[in-house]
Amino acid sequence: METKQINVEFTKEDLRRLAVPLVIEQLLAITVGLCDSVMVSQVGEAAISAVSLVDTVNVLLVNAFSSLATGGAVIAGQYLGRREPAKAGHSGAQLLLFMGEVSLLVMALFYLGKGFVLNVVFGQVEPDVAAYANTYYLIVEASTPFLAVYSAGAALFRVMGNSRISMWVSLGMNVVNVVGNAVLIFIFHMGVEGVAIPTLVSRAVAAVAMVALLRRPGLPLQVDRFTLRHDKYVVKNILRFGVPNGLEGSMFQLGKILLLSTVSVLGTASVAANAIGNTICSFQCVAGNALGLAMVTVVSRCVGAGSYEKARYYTKKLLKSTYLYMGATIIAIGLALPLIMRLYNVSDQAAEYARQIILMHGGVALVLWPASFTLPQALRAAGDTRFTMAVSTVSMWTLRVGLGILLGRFWGFGVLGIWMAMFADWALRIAFFLPRFRGHRWETMGIRE
Repeated sequence: METKQINVEFTKEDLRRLAVPLVIEQLLAITVGLCDSVMVSQVGEAAISAVSLVDTVNVLLVNAFSSLATGGAVIAGQYLGRREPAKAGHSGAQLLLFMGEVSLLVMALFYLGKGFVLNVVFGQVEPDVAAYANTYYLIVEASTPFLAVYSAGAALFRVMGNSRISMWVSLGMNVVNVVGNAVLIFIFHMGVEGVAIPTLVSRAVAAVAMVALLRRPGLPLQVDRFTLRHDKYVVKNILRFGVPNGLEGSMFQLGKILLLSTVSVLGTASVAANAIGNTICSFQCVAGNALGLAMVTVVSRCVGAGSYEKARYYTKKLLKSTYLYMGATIIAIGLALPLIMRLYNVSDQAAEYARQIILMHGGVALVLWPASFTLPQALRAAGDTRFTMAVSTVSMWTLRVGLGILLGRFWGFGVLGIWMAMFADWALRIAFFLPRFRGHRWETMGIRE
C-alpha cells in the first residue's frame, strides 16, 4: 500500500532535545557499571568472578531485548509518521505483550538450562565461585521479564521523540541499583545476594514505571489498553522488524564473548589491556550510540510519512553530528589518556597495550565508526532489518571473530590483532551499508497493510 507523503520537520531544538538525554542515558549505563564493579569487589575475588561470569550472559540478554524492542518500536514510529496515533498505541501494546511473552519463555529456558550454563558454558571454576554464581544466577534471572518490558517502554518513548522519559527512568533504576548495592553490601554485609537483589528490584521498578507512564493521556503514543490477544498483522511486523534486530544484537555480543577465550590465552597483560580498552573505548562511542538511537526515531517517522527525501536529509545531518561529537570526545580522551591510565594499577606491559588499543581505536573510529554503526540505524528504522542483520552477521563471524583469532593467536599480533580485525569488520560493513543507503531498496521496506 502506497503511503501518502506527509510533511515531517525536526528542528535543531527537536534533535537536541532528543539526542542529549540519550547521551546522558548512555553515560549513566557505563558509569553505573563501573560503580557496581567497584562495590562487588568489596565482597571478594570469588564474588567478582561469579558476577562477571553470569553477567556475560546477562549482557547478551540486555542487548537482545534492547535490539528487539528498538526494532519492534519502529512500527509505532512509522504509524506516528503517518499521523495514526491510535494504531501507534495499539502496536505499542502489542510490542509490550510480545516482549513479555518472549521474556517469560527465555526466563523459563534459562532456569531449565541452569546446570548447562553454570557447569558447561562457564566450565570448571572454583567451588566458592560456582556457589556464588548459582546464587546470583537464581536471583537475577527472575528480572528477565522486567528487563524486557522496560526495554520496550524505553524504545516506545524514544520513537515518540521523548527520550527524557527513558533517561529519567534509567536514572531512577540505576539509583535504586547502586543505593541497594551499597546498603546490602556495606551495612547488611550480604554477599552476592546484596548485588543481585537490587538488580531485580531496580528492573521491576523501571518496568512498572514505564507501563504507568505509557498510560498517561496526551502522549503521541498512548497505550491506554493492555490486551492478551494478539493482532496477527502487528505481530507479523514486529517479527519482521524486531527479530532480525534482536538476533543481530545477540550475535554481536556472542562474538565478543567468544573472543574473550582467545584473549585469555594471550596472557594476563593482554586480558587487563583488553578490559581497560573496552571500558575507555565505550566512552569514545557514547555520542555515536546515542545519535544512532535518535536516528531510529527520526527516520522511522519520516518513512511512516512517506517522506524519503527527509529521511535521507536527517540521516546525513545526524551522521555529520556523530562525526563531530565523536571526534571531540576521542580527542578529549586522547589528551586525558596519561591521567586515565594512572587510575589503573596494572603492569607496564598491560598499560602500554591499553594505550595502543585506545589510541588505535580512537583514530579508526573517527573515520569508520559512524558509517559502520550509526548509518545502518537509518536502514533499520525503514524496516530493512534483514539486510543489516545479514551483513553484520557475515562481517562479524568472518572478520571480527575469524580474522581476530588468526591475527591474535596464530599470526603473532596478540591482543592488538583482535582489535585490528574489528576495524576490518567496520570497513566491510561500510562497503555494504553505504551503497544500500544511496540506493532505493530500503524505501520499500516499511510497514505493510
